[in-house]
Amino acid sequence: MSDPGPQGLPSGGDGTRAVRAGLPEPVKYEPTLPGPVFAAHFHLPGEPTGPYTYGRDENPTWTLLERAVGELEAPGEDGVETLVFASGMAAVSSVLFSQLRSGDAVVLPGDGYQALPLVRAQLEAYGVEVRTAPTGGNAQLDVLDGAKLLWIETPSNPGLDVCDIRRLASEAHARGALVAVDNTLATPLGQRPLELGADFSVASGTKQLTGHGDLLLGYVTGRDAEAMSAVRRWRKIVGAIPGPMEAWLAHRSLATLHLRAERQSANALAVAEALRDWPEELGVRYPGLPTDPSHPIASKQMRRYGCVVSFTLPTRTRAERFLDTLRLVDDATSFGGVRSTAERRGRWGGDAVPEGFIRMSVGAEDPEDLVADVQRALDESAG
Repeated sequence: MSDPGPQGLPSGGDGTRAVRAGLPEPVKYEPTLPGPVFAAHFHLPGEPTGPYTYGRDENPTWTLLERAVGELEAPGEDGVETLVFASGMAAVSSVLFSQLRSGDAVVLPGDGYQALPLVRAQLEAYGVEVRTAPTGGNAQLDVLDGAKLLWIETPSNPGLDVCDIRRLASEAHARGALVAVDNTLATPLGQRPLELGADFSVASGTKQLTGHGDLLLGYVTGRDAEAMSAVRRWRKIVGAIPGPMEAWLAHRSLATLHLRAERQSANALAVAEALRDWPEELGVRYPGLPTDPSHPIASKQMRRYGCVVSFTLPTRTRAERFLDTLRLVDDATSFGGVRSTAERRGRWGGDAVPEGFIRMSVGAEDPEDLVADVQRALDESAG
């Protein structure tokens, strides 16, 4: 495989960038996106001065994907580094455990992803003080003094509250704290945390970034060389690396991210509007709804509002009947795929949500069909 050199992208919009991000310079008779490189080791005579020495450290397929994600997270910005991981939680863990030491304090969202309580327990076992506050109302500012790291998740999963990244990052930096933003739900086409002042943008590529529900992946993008060196060292120590096939599939999938994000965001708004106008009060949440409490801040920092809609049915039984009645929407966890899914989130036990709380991931189907299916299921499950 030829050495993958950066390909200068023409100025333009998200679609152009997504289609061409990370591609190597054209070489006659070679593919535009080289296939995955399967190698545990590389030819290495003499001193190990080249970029590829051992498969746990670097891989040419990762290199192209990391460059692509960096171009989406921070287009046109020099000095930004991206590292890919085996899963979103591997990426999350790499930042938290590489930056924090015994005696440090970290601020986590109290309403974030349901694996965060597990992370909290492990951090506390290592002697790290963990503080929590809700995402909404920028409440994390109230517990920020003396913290080493502020972890933001906006929009929050699954409640879809939003905080002001720019304000939190500015105040955190003034108090000497680093800032990491979980950008999974928004994707780089929804918001760019580094542009808003964050030190790290972290995400699960399992979700909408790749969009087909067929791989696990995570990444960390950051601009501080020392901090990213610690993240890279953590990846090497733990070995939380993606397979080359997963990395290649992820890069291939980026080419349609703009199309998927546009369609899914429009569909999510259509579904949210239909739920809002339903005769029952469903407590619908979607940052793209002008009436949503998150909308004023979201509209200032997000370019697209994502594909996740949440709402609450009166009881667990009603919620389960609703899910059973759907025809176009699969009952499955995760989110961001081109096929719509929904689940009763309380079944996992890690989220502080009512028993009838539904998290719906809106796919790329025809909006009229999706809305009709949801309305029919609401009607039939009410009996």
